[in-house]
Amino acid sequence: MSKADKRARKRENQNKAKIMREAEAKRAKRNRGLKIGAGIAVVIVSIVGLATAFGGDDKKTTEPTTTTPSTTSTTKLPDGCVDTKPAKAGNGKTYNAAPPMTIDPARTYTATFETSCGKFTAELDAKNSPKGTNQFVFLAREGFYDGLTWHRAVNNFVIQGGDPQGTGTGGAGYSVVTEWPKQDFKTGDLAWAKSPNEAAGTAGSQFFVTTGDPAALNGTKKGDQYDYGYFGRVTSGLENAKKMEGLAPATPEGGTPTQPIYILKVTITES
Repeated sequence: MSKADKRARKRENQNKAKIMREAEAKRAKRNRGLKIGAGIAVVIVSIVGLATAFGGDDKKTTEPTTTTPSTTSTTKLPDGCVDTKPAKAGNGKTYNAAPPMTIDPARTYTATFETSCGKFTAELDAKNSPKGTNQFVFLAREGFYDGLTWHRAVNNFVIQGGDPQGTGTGGAGYSVVTEWPKQDFKTGDLAWAKSPNEAAGTAGSQFFVTTGDPAALNGTKKGDQYDYGYFGRVTSGLENAKKMEGLAPATPEGGTPTQPIYILKVTITES
């Protein structure tokens, strides 16, 4: 890569980080005044504003739609994807408090995601992210994710799910502060989405998978920590996650997929 290309890439990433901050500030302002209490779904705002022309972050601060994906869209599904709607969306529960620590950081936990576009598998990082892994394992074993939508997709950047409302404003009723990454994000990483006014590493139920260039996420590094709590990495089937990302709306900031896509089931295995 030439020096000119490197300078252009640096400017592009700086623009992405700037747009991300502006978009998060808009969402923080919009969400002021919302009361969050025990038993009420915490507003875990998605990582909106992290879309870009390079495949991830926004170049502008247009807010993505927060409506439930339309079932009347005529957008063609990618090969290998189906439009079957699950009979039930999640387990219908919210929780008054975070679960106790039940995982063993010395063991291996694998999450298998059955989706509208096939399966992908992720190894959860119980050793380095025990709180983040415990959070995901608890909700997955509760059936919390089964039947929910991937409510946000950003071209060449991320897919995001885990909201029982399907709007980017729902959660499990509580949040916990988990671990941040020990290194820069890479394609295929799993991390917790959070609202901009929450502490780094905060996790509710919404999470994202990096399906493209995650450089803008690394722009959220603050001192010796990152903003979003890492908890695992896709080990197989990433191409299926990328198929769903391909349904992102044709805008730099992404938003509701052009066709409804679902987390059909999440299965946790322990070894």
